[in-house]
Amino acid sequence: MRTRLATVMIAATLTFGVPQAQAEPVNLPLGGLTLTGELTLAEGKQLADGVVLLVHGTLAHHGMEIIAGQQQRLAERGVTSLAVTLSLGQNARTGMYDCATVHTHRHEDAVDEIAAWVGWLKEKGSGPLTVLGHSRGGNQVAWFATGHERAKDVAGWVLVAPATWEADEEVTDYKKRFGADVTPILADARAKVAAGQGDAVMDLPGFIYCDKAKASASAVVSYYRADPRFDTPSLLSAMPKPVLLVIGEGDDVVPDLPQRVAGGVPDGVRVETVADAGHMFRDFAADDLADLVADFAKSSP
Repeated sequence: MRTRLATVMIAATLTFGVPQAQAEPVNLPLGGLTLTGELTLAEGKQLADGVVLLVHGTLAHHGMEIIAGQQQRLAERGVTSLAVTLSLGQNARTGMYDCATVHTHRHEDAVDEIAAWVGWLKEKGSGPLTVLGHSRGGNQVAWFATGHERAKDVAGWVLVAPATWEADEEVTDYKKRFGADVTPILADARAKVAAGQGDAVMDLPGFIYCDKAKASASAVVSYYRADPRFDTPSLLSAMPKPVLLVIGEGDDVVPDLPQRVAGGVPDGVRVETVADAGHMFRDFAADDLADLVADFAKSSP
């Protein structure tokens, strides 16, 4: 577990450049909600030396094992990082998303939140900024990179085991997981949204990873519509460069990712495979991942 040498709530002002590693909770207001994260300054470093912004995966948070572990390892390698928790529609959210809570969040909400954190870092004087996303977070980072004006403030991009997608597989996976056809559910949600009832709560066989869930019609449309942008490899050409794409050799969550990039990737995209790594890059794989990310971040212009 990371030793906290200083814990200071940060709102409007921060003092940087203290010559020892620090882990500090940070808050950021956005759209009536408070976003939360943790800034870890590497020993002897200032924000001006560069930062890696870390975005977690589905329904997770910045304290989850892969994110917290990368923060610790990056600090050991002299790299400062900010790990953030996507709000998922909740104020000052902490921990994993509670499946008993009505899902009102949308996949695309993450884009504005990532943009807000990028802006916050730049306002605080950040040097070269690398944005890293894991799993669904990797896809959301790619959406931000290809569709938001603040992407110009980012020097490099890291996609760790990013999500892939095919429309037919979405239907098949929902049937396998929840024993129901998602097609009529999506049609019902679309009709509600079209009628101005996007906030209407629907009782569902399941939603994302949650059994017998409740979700707004807008949330259902957001996560289950046929949108090619859910397929991260298809966004690589449009992303600003450089991009580092990291594959886990034993990843069974996005097992098709190696094949999806086997035929080649656009110039400026570097693909690395971490041996013996599952989707969460545990143990020695976590060290290998941190080595790749640290080297990439330090080489970003």
